[in-house]
Amino acid sequence: MNKFELKALLDEKVAQYNQPGFIADDPVSIPHSYSRKEDIEITGFFAAMLAWGQRKTIINKCRELFKLMDDAPYEFIVHHKLNDLKRFTRFKHRTFNDTDCLYFIRFLKSHYSKNNSLETAFQPTENEADIEGALVRFHKKFFSLEDFPPRTKKHVATPERKSACKRINMYLRWMVRDDQRGVDFGIWKSIPTSKLICPCDLHVERVARKLKMIKRKPMDWLTAVELTAQLRKFDPNDPVKYDFALFGLGLEGF
Repeated sequence: MNKFELKALLDEKVAQYNQPGFIADDPVSIPHSYSRKEDIEITGFFAAMLAWGQRKTIINKCRELFKLMDDAPYEFIVHHKLNDLKRFTRFKHRTFNDTDCLYFIRFLKSHYSKNNSLETAFQPTENEADIEGALVRFHKKFFSLEDFPPRTKKHVATPERKSACKRINMYLRWMVRDDQRGVDFGIWKSIPTSKLICPCDLHVERVARKLKMIKRKPMDWLTAVELTAQLRKFDPNDPVKYDFALFGLGLEGF
C-alpha cells in the first residue's frame, strides 16, 4: 500500500468512526452526559484515567463514581465536606481504589480553587513541538500536594517514565479537538491540535505496526511520537484524528 492509498484508507475510516454513533459504546460517552464545561473536564478526566479493561465495565464504573458525586461532579468536588468522602471508601475499578479516588478529588479541589479550568494544567509552551513537556509538568503538579499516596502514581502516566501515556493523550484529544463531528468536545482553545500525540492502545499499536507506520519494538512514549510523526504527514494540523481510523480498523480485525 503506497502513501496515497494509506491516506485514502485512513481518511475513509476517520469519516466512518468519527461520528456520534461511535459515542455510546466508548468511555467518551461519560463526559457527553454533561453540559457544564467543568463537569465535562472532570468526568472526562476520570473516564480517561479509568479506561482500561472492557469498555462496558469502564462506563458502568464511571457512572457509579459520578452517582457518588450526586451527578454534579464540579459542585461536589468544590463544595464537599470531609464527611461526604466516606461514600467513596468502597469504590474500586481494577487496581484503582478509594485511596486513589480520594487523592484525585483532593487534587481537583485544589486546582479548581485557583483555576477556572483544568486546561491550565496542560499548557505547552510556544516553542515546544508537542505535548510532552506539558505532560511531564502536569504529572509533577498532580503529585505536588502534601502527603500524596505513592501508589497513585501508577494511575497517572508521564513521558518522563517512558510511558506512551495513552489515557492522558486520549483525554487531551477529547478536550482539544474541535471538528464539529460530535465526538470530541473542543472546549479547550489554547492547546493546538498539532501538538497532540496519538493515543496508542493495543488496537492502534497492532494496526499501526501492520501498516508499517511504527518500527520501534517497545510501546513507549517515543513509539507514540513516531506514530504521530507519520500521521502528521497526512494532516499536520490534526494528526490525532487518525486515532479513530486506527482504532476502528482494530475493531474490524484488520
